[in-house]
Amino acid sequence: MPTPSDMTTDLAPGVLDALQHQVAVFARRAEQTRLGGVGQVRNSMDRAAYLLLNRLDQEGPMGVKALAAGMGIDSSTVTRQVAPLVDTGLVKRTSHPEDGRAVVLQLSPRGKARLEEVRASRRALMALVTDGWSEDERDAFCSLLTRFNTALSEVHNALPPVTPTTA
Repeated sequence: MPTPSDMTTDLAPGVLDALQHQVAVFARRAEQTRLGGVGQVRNSMDRAAYLLLNRLDQEGPMGVKALAAGMGIDSSTVTRQVAPLVDTGLVKRTSHPEDGRAVVLQLSPRGKARLEEVRASRRALMALVTDGWSEDERDAFCSLLTRFNTALSEVHNALPPVTPTTA
């Protein structure tokens, strides 16, 4: 993978400057609102919890390693992020059906209900934010944002790990 200094582009620097600025503004706005939705549910679930619950809902029960790999984070991070979800009853730890020594994480009925409540609130926020947009504009934005996130993930995964420096 080329380094930023190796890259040449036909794009005017102004376009790339505007893009990086808008991405930074988006990240700040997203963090400020936590894209948490509207009404009672607003800001009621942090990003890590939402992403973990969503993954378990979409993929079904799985072990910590599989969950970590699917999310592109390490197992210790998943273990740390899952602990409060287990404590609050949103996620259940069960024995693996084929290997009783292994632990499988799965969305509890309470977790499923809570996730749907948050999703509904976030859908309402997306509808509010994109009010006045055509369906084609929403589709195009979603498609481009998905493409951007995929490319960003690929670049991140291709970079060598950062090693701490000692001073």
